[in-house]
Amino acid sequence: MELECFALGNRPPEIVPGRPQRGWMDSFTDRHPYRCLPLTMANTTGWEILCPVGFTAEWNGGPGQGDIQLKPDRPHPDFHEFVKSHFTHGVVTFHTGYLFRTPKDWDLWCGGPPNLPKDGIQPLSGIVETDWLPFPFTMNWVFTRPGRVRFEKGEPFCFIALTPHRVQEQVQPVLRSLASDPALTQQYNVWMRERNSFNARLGKRDPEAIREAWQRYYFRGEIPEDLGSAPADHVNKRRLKAPRIGR
Repeated sequence: MELECFALGNRPPEIVPGRPQRGWMDSFTDRHPYRCLPLTMANTTGWEILCPVGFTAEWNGGPGQGDIQLKPDRPHPDFHEFVKSHFTHGVVTFHTGYLFRTPKDWDLWCGGPPNLPKDGIQPLSGIVETDWLPFPFTMNWVFTRPGRVRFEKGEPFCFIALTPHRVQEQVQPVLRSLASDPALTQQYNVWMRERNSFNARLGKRDPEAIREAWQRYYFRGEIPEDLGSAPADHVNKRRLKAPRIGR
């Protein structure tokens, strides 16, 4: 499969595989949030499009285009094509610099970088039928209150990932009680017993529990020994491909 990225200018923004690092996660003691595998997997399941220049965006709370002011850190020849006040009402519009083409029956999910909150402004998400679309889409952020925000050079302003076009419509959610599946109930009960035991030992400052720091069943793709074998296709690190130059 290929995700084709057709540059619309001579200096399109850089595209890189999603990176796991987050500043707010780094600030915790022992970088504790990185132990949450779902967080880091979300951070890396897609590609980031990066700001080519740092800039400040300021909104005075008004409804018009002129109520948002955009100021680059330095002169940049493409700045006023890169980011604009287009939709009014506190919405900042970014142009990705690319026309994307996905394989048949695959759409492109676009939004802000996962798990990277930004004070005062919120990324908007969209799903685009890029398997046929002959023109580009924009990435939009909306101010959550009047004020000033910063986007640094190299900061991701858009995050893209592939999503199936129609598969979700074929999925039927089914509500069941856990007791209706005895095998799954047993697995859950064993896991809960192990978890409670570990947390109790950790609370008592048990040296072995402190050394382990947290239960790593999910991170390692393991389950308690008396529940059988672990899944063979578990993934705890995403390695997406960087863009290459096409012919």
